[in-house]
Formats: sequence, C-alpha cells, structure tokens
Amino acid sequence: MACGPQFKSTWAAYHELARLRFGIEVVPFDGTVRPLEPQMAGDAALWREIAIREGLAEPDLIRLASPWHTDADLGQPAEVVADKKGRRLGFTGYKPTADALFALFKRLGVDRLIP
Repeated sequence: MACGPQFKSTWAAYHELARLRFGIEVVPFDGTVRPLEPQMAGDAALWREIAIREGLAEPDLIRLASPWHTDADLGQPAEVVADKKGRRLGFTGYKPTADALFALFKRLGVDRLIP
C-alpha cells in the first residue's frame, strides 16, 4: 500500500476475509513459511471441477491465479509501513486497505471468478 495511513500490518484484514468470505479460519503463523506455489501445483483439475460446479467464468487455474506471484507479494519477511505522502501531494482517491481488499473479493465474486 503506497498512499494509505501509516500502519504495521498484522494481516487482520486477511483473517477477516478468510472467515467472512470463505468461512475458513486462518492458521496462525508459527514461523514456518508455506508458499502457495508448491501447495497449488496439482490443483488445476480440482479448480476446473469447482469452476464447472459453481458456474465460474474461468476454469483454467493458471489463467486465473499466479501462486508464485502471490508468494512474491505476500511472502516477504518484512513489515509493511506506508505513509501519507500521496495525500500530502493531492492524491485523494484511496481506500483503506481492508476496504479495498473486501471490495476486490466482492468484485471477483460478482464477476464469477471465485465462488
């Protein structure tokens, strides 16, 4: 997040998203890194089944998601700190991180890209 309020991410928004949107609880981080790429390596056929069953727009998992890219974005061993520089420079078109995240997943559902 480049232009939002200064914060130290605790990933609370991701936990809330998992619980409210998908009905799953997030496993607390125990120090073990669990990249998505190897976890999803054999999931193309399963996703195709889900996409067909749920009437989703994209049955090809590789066209829909890039696990290595998610790993690169979210797997960084650094805290995210952002400041208000953008707003000081006149940029006012922003949303708080949690709001943007929930809006994104709502849109993905409306567009039938996720169940």
